[in-house]
Amino acid sequence: MFQNIGELVILFWRTLQALPLTWRQRQKVFDQFFEIGNASLLMACILSLFIGGVIALQTGPILVERGLASAVGGLVGMSMCKELGPVMMSVLIAGRIGSAMAAEIGSMRVYQEIDALRTMNINPVHYLVLPRIVAIACALPLLVIFSILVGWLGGALVSVGNVQIAITFKAYFSNLRETVEFSDVLNGLFKSFVFALVIGVVSCHQGLQTIGGPRGIGRSVTKAVVNSIVLILILDYFLTRMMMKNGL
Repeated sequence: MFQNIGELVILFWRTLQALPLTWRQRQKVFDQFFEIGNASLLMACILSLFIGGVIALQTGPILVERGLASAVGGLVGMSMCKELGPVMMSVLIAGRIGSAMAAEIGSMRVYQEIDALRTMNINPVHYLVLPRIVAIACALPLLVIFSILVGWLGGALVSVGNVQIAITFKAYFSNLRETVEFSDVLNGLFKSFVFALVIGVVSCHQGLQTIGGPRGIGRSVTKAVVNSIVLILILDYFLTRMMMKNGL
C-alpha cells in the first residue's frame, strides 16, 4: 500500500513538472477532453436529472408535513452543489474514463509500446499521462456544473409534478436562490478538481504498472476503478471537514 502511495505521488510530481509542455501536447489534450466531456454529457444528464428528482421525492413529503414545502429547492440545491454533484460525477467518470485510461496505457505496456517510446527517447509521462490528467482536470469540473444545473431542474420537475409536494417553480427556485450561495458551487467545483486529479493519476499509474497480458489488463482496469472510487469517498470526507472548519 505504501509503495503504491509513493508511486502515485512520484507520478503526480513528474506530471506537475511536465505542465509547461502541455501546449506541445494540445491536440492530445483536446482529444481526451472531448472523450471525457462531450461524450459523457448524455450519461451525466440522465444521472443528474434522476438524482435531483429522487432527492425531491424522498424529502419533499417530509418537509410538507412540517410546513416547510418551499425548502425543497434549497435542500436539492445544497445537496447537488456540495455532495451529490461532484461525488456522483466523479464516480461516473472513474468508471467510464478511468477504466479506459488504465486499459489503453495497460495495453501499450503489455505490448511493449511504452518500451518503444522510451527507445525513441519519448517520455511516457509527457506523452501519455500529462494530456489525460490535464484533460480530466479541466473536463470534470465543467461536467459537475452541468450536472448541478440538471439536478436542480430534476428536483423542480418532481416538486411541481408530485401531488404530495405541489409547489410552484417560482417558490422552488426562489428558495434555492436564497439558500445556495456562490461559495457552495465553488465548494463542489474544488472537490471535483481534486477528484479528477485522483482519477487521472490512479488510472494512469495502474496502466503503467500492468503486467501479465490480457488478464493483467483486466486486473489493472478493476484496480483503477475501485481505487479511484475508494479514494474519492475518503477524500470527500476530509475535504468536507476542512471546508466546514473554514466556514465554506
